[in-house]
Amino acid sequence: MRALSIVGILLALISSFYFLDSHLEKFYIFEPSHLHELSLAAIEKHGNDTANVVKHIVDDLSAKLPVHVNLDQEWIFNNAGGAMGAMYIIHASITEYLIIFGTAIGTEGHSGRHTADDYFHIIRGTQLAYRPGTFEPEVYPQGSVHHLRRGDVKQYKMAEGCFALEYARGWIPPMLFFGYADTFSSTLDFPTLWRTTWVTGREMILNLAKGKL
Repeated sequence: MRALSIVGILLALISSFYFLDSHLEKFYIFEPSHLHELSLAAIEKHGNDTANVVKHIVDDLSAKLPVHVNLDQEWIFNNAGGAMGAMYIIHASITEYLIIFGTAIGTEGHSGRHTADDYFHIIRGTQLAYRPGTFEPEVYPQGSVHHLRRGDVKQYKMAEGCFALEYARGWIPPMLFFGYADTFSSTLDFPTLWRTTWVTGREMILNLAKGKL
């Protein structure tokens, strides 16, 4: 009986996951097309003044979704897949995150293989990407969007200074393991790990409390 109960629970959990996964669209509050248009408008108005590009984007999002946008620019280092940069978490929930990610001096690494689609809206500089079996880089200049589909993986490089509005939609919590791995295998930067955990967890819990999965 215990074995049957365990099997029953597992089947119920798997069924619930597949049901939710097939209905994730209902939980999204951001749209990639709108974020692209917003990024282009901010670039057109402010050019390479990245601080004001970021402000323009956040002010617009805050006006439309005031209870789901973090206005406090808590910049945190991020090491993942061998790449290093800094991020500002604009929104974090179970099914979406929206951040500004970048570096003023360049970096490169492994994209990770994720449980969410990732849209990298380049707001300054150029990002390069490489897929095994190809012989030329994918080039994403300012104003373009690099869409890394769920389950795909690439090498990427942000040559010199590059910043992006990064939007992920799908299952966000499993992505955190990729974001934490370099701390334990390389940097041992536990204060940064704590800040990342605190800000991400706080935003996810606040959004859950507001009914946002």
